[in-house]
Amino acid sequence: MSFVEELRWRGMLQDIMPGTEDLLNKEKVAGYIGFDPTGDSLHVGHLTQIMTLIHFQNAGHKPVALVGGATGMIGDPSFKSAERNLLDEATLQHNVACLKKQLGKFLEFGEGENDAQMVNNYDWFKDFSFLDFIRDIGKMITVNYMMAKDSVKKRLEGDNGLSFTEFTYQLIQGYDFYYLWKHHNCKIQMGGSDQWGNIVTGSEMIRRQDQGTAYAITTQLIKKADGQKFGKTESGAVWLDPKKTSPYKYYQFWLNTSDDDAKSWIKIFTLKPQAEIETIIAEHDAAPHLRIVQKALAKDITIRTHSEEAYETAIKTSEFLFGNGSLEFLNDLDHEAVLEVFEGIPQFQVTREDLKAGINILDLLAVNTQVFPSKGEARKMLQGGGVSINREKATDIEQVITENNLVNNKYIIAQRGKKNYYLIIA
Repeated sequence: MSFVEELRWRGMLQDIMPGTEDLLNKEKVAGYIGFDPTGDSLHVGHLTQIMTLIHFQNAGHKPVALVGGATGMIGDPSFKSAERNLLDEATLQHNVACLKKQLGKFLEFGEGENDAQMVNNYDWFKDFSFLDFIRDIGKMITVNYMMAKDSVKKRLEGDNGLSFTEFTYQLIQGYDFYYLWKHHNCKIQMGGSDQWGNIVTGSEMIRRQDQGTAYAITTQLIKKADGQKFGKTESGAVWLDPKKTSPYKYYQFWLNTSDDDAKSWIKIFTLKPQAEIETIIAEHDAAPHLRIVQKALAKDITIRTHSEEAYETAIKTSEFLFGNGSLEFLNDLDHEAVLEVFEGIPQFQVTREDLKAGINILDLLAVNTQVFPSKGEARKMLQGGGVSINREKATDIEQVITENNLVNNKYIIAQRGKKNYYLIIA
């Protein structure tokens, strides 16, 4: 299956410039996608473009990932309502290095004909003076052409207007395409459908400046079936960096998708072939309560983004919080990861000195911590079999809790009833 056919059946293709498919079918081509380094991590909103580059490479073409060290200093105004904060050079260079490391988990980088390549547009813009820019690049495209773009019109009609800095963005991105076409034989630019205007500015530069021909493909912007923005949760963006979004939360994000979204996203965000996906969907439809599509999607993308080990930890975390899973998995987690698992769950601290001496269970639950508001309530719940310590039912009101009860030499997990957890940290 060709690259374009792959995007088409997966429901990813939006726009394609005439002649693009013919070019891709007759020769191996270098094509690029730009990533904005305004942060030190990509998020799930970038995954569509990452998957596009993966399919591009799998079809035998050469993917080029452009990290916009220069454009990141400005911020893309396309369909945004306000101007972004500008970043300093040191922060941008740090972000660029982080993004390259993340992209390396998805693409094969190297020097081969089909290997992915990373470029940074700061490398060719850093020596441009303002006079050079307006003389050499500014003359390539007319203001009339730039003003005709929908993204520019919307900003001009809005309350915040459009600064000259942002207005020049399409010139800079257009020149990226021209530069990569001229120096890296990059014939195609790809991106989300909101980038179409910027992409064709580049192909127009190539045509006007060197009478060359360049091509373009855009993918559909992903939305949830209910119309909400993809990749956003109540707590914010879902990041690919495990320090920003734990593998457990990442797994849960995909697992908790609706049936309609999962059936769409398993095509877009996994590399599973069409026949396998159709089988998974059929099995799901026969028993929707088992959430077969969601589980297959969450497993695949969690392993590819993080690792098999991270996926196993996510499963064990889920089994612990929502079932009867063991606590042993906590032994393999560092403190930050444990706090991630128990985020939103009440946490208390006790001293190691007290634990060395031993703490009566009633005191632990109602004096040293506030798992219960009073020792009387704690006693009543203990005697009724409603308290567990580290997953084991506790009924003896004379029980003494010591350092020997610590999980991972640091934690005690108290449970009040079936669903109320409390993390006690030594």
